[in-house]
Amino acid sequence: MKYISALIILFILTSCQITETIQINPDGSGTIEVVQLRNENSYMQLAGDQYAHEEIFKDTSYVFQDYIKKYNETFLKYTPTEQQLFQKYSNVKVHIKQSSFEKEFRTVLSSNFNKVSEIPDLYKTEDYANDIKYNYALTAENHYFNIQYNFDGTVFKRLVSVTNPKELQKTKNQFKNADPKYKSLKLTQSYILKYHFPKKIKSVSNEKANISADKKSLTLEFQLSDCLQNPEMTSFEVVLE
Repeated sequence: MKYISALIILFILTSCQITETIQINPDGSGTIEVVQLRNENSYMQLAGDQYAHEEIFKDTSYVFQDYIKKYNETFLKYTPTEQQLFQKYSNVKVHIKQSSFEKEFRTVLSSNFNKVSEIPDLYKTEDYANDIKYNYALTAENHYFNIQYNFDGTVFKRLVSVTNPKELQKTKNQFKNADPKYKSLKLTQSYILKYHFPKKIKSVSNEKANISADKKSLTLEFQLSDCLQNPEMTSFEVVLE
């Protein structure tokens, strides 16, 4: 289903916890993992009586490369540039579990990389997989921001840029026009960045970063609703010793 109502979008966005973890090795290689978890206490407040009547079960795993192989006839219809974009996601692993019985709704996206600049924007993974499966145009390009990473051995950068101002404004309007009763709820909507570096941290451009005792890791926590209305706020720079 390509399009869902603004109300459902708000339900999802305001009852979710996202944790993005990056581990960089001394040679510049490493791993990235994004865990998207529905917070059950928050969602229960939003869903009301419907919460007890959910009947959903899904538990599936795949590697993006599997979609390229399985739907290769469709894949070959894309332009060389689009094919190259898909290939950047080839080793991304996806695990989706949705269980109304266990009350667990979790999506885990993970990937290895040889250098930081190779890290794809994992938040677009499922959209691209559906593009190949259903022969869509690149629906992920409808995302209104893009995430990139750079690391030269001393300076690490997380770069977030707005690519579609109109879609950003739509999102802002959705939050602005949300029913006041939802705004008054105490919802858990965390967006947490956890980054581990091969050398000690000298400085971080975001003063709210919590640096570990050994100075090789940092944690930054944001309100998800704030990030969705101002994605560039999650850009920052880390200088290592």
